[in-house]
Amino acid sequence: MLFSTLHVLFPIFATVGVGYGFGYIGVLGKQVGDNLSTFCISVLIPALIFRTLATSNLAGLNPWALWGTYYTALATSALLGGYTVRKLFGREARAACIGGFSAAFSNIALVGIPVITSALGQDALIPISLIISVHTPTVTLVFVLVMERAVVVDGYQEAKPFKEVVYGLLNTLLKSPLILAIILGLSWNFSGLELPTLLDGVLSPLAKAASPVALFSVGMTLLNYGIRGNIAIGSVLSMLKIVVMPALVLVLGAYVFQLEPLWVAVATLAAACPTGVVAYLYASKFGTGHAMSANSISLTTILSIITLSFWLWVLNLLGY
Repeated sequence: MLFSTLHVLFPIFATVGVGYGFGYIGVLGKQVGDNLSTFCISVLIPALIFRTLATSNLAGLNPWALWGTYYTALATSALLGGYTVRKLFGREARAACIGGFSAAFSNIALVGIPVITSALGQDALIPISLIISVHTPTVTLVFVLVMERAVVVDGYQEAKPFKEVVYGLLNTLLKSPLILAIILGLSWNFSGLELPTLLDGVLSPLAKAASPVALFSVGMTLLNYGIRGNIAIGSVLSMLKIVVMPALVLVLGAYVFQLEPLWVAVATLAAACPTGVVAYLYASKFGTGHAMSANSISLTTILSIITLSFWLWVLNLLGY
């Protein structure tokens, strides 16, 4: 059974490997990976999410149990990651925030969507979209607020007014193509209108291109990170991300919130996805945690072909 699940995921990670190979041998410049990632996040994945939400039957769906499952596990993993960096490794408060983010923020858009839909089918797009709908805005909002406090604790600046921080962040989020796609997709669905054939003719090929282009871009962007410095912190954060967090989601989803089987599987695999590159971007922005975030991204991406296969095997074994 474990071999069969690995067989399902191998083509996905082979595409990541092809992207890495093209970048490594110099056929494509390293900046191409960043450009492809931006293209996916700004165009292809928003097209996929909008089309999914606009055309799916959302009547009677209750996302609260799904959100309770996923984000309880995410918060727990983030707290464990932050505590580990702050107390066990003795790093500053800002680094603890980066550690918590690295241990909890999944690369659902670029890795999760192709992996989960390949393993579970297109019906999985609905719970994936529901998770993504609050993933970036909620996690980013909490992270930025905590990081603003950490900067003060570390003595780098005076505390900013709460309203100023929240206003700036919300202004940024509302310009995000992913957030706009979610809002527009839900609005179109609730309007009861059919998606025009001509519009769907444009969206459909963009949506189909999202997965392969996303995976190729992930492979190329790995060249920007690699393994660097002391890998001990990154290794601990990686285990929290791809082992502890999905285990928490599985237990919470199956036995506490009692989600339907497909949603348990989707949430578990989403939690098992590698750390998102946003962790490194925030490390660069706040000037700390570069190595730990880079190591977390690289290690979780490399190891996830094994751990995702393991979690898919566990889900099959439990009847999900």
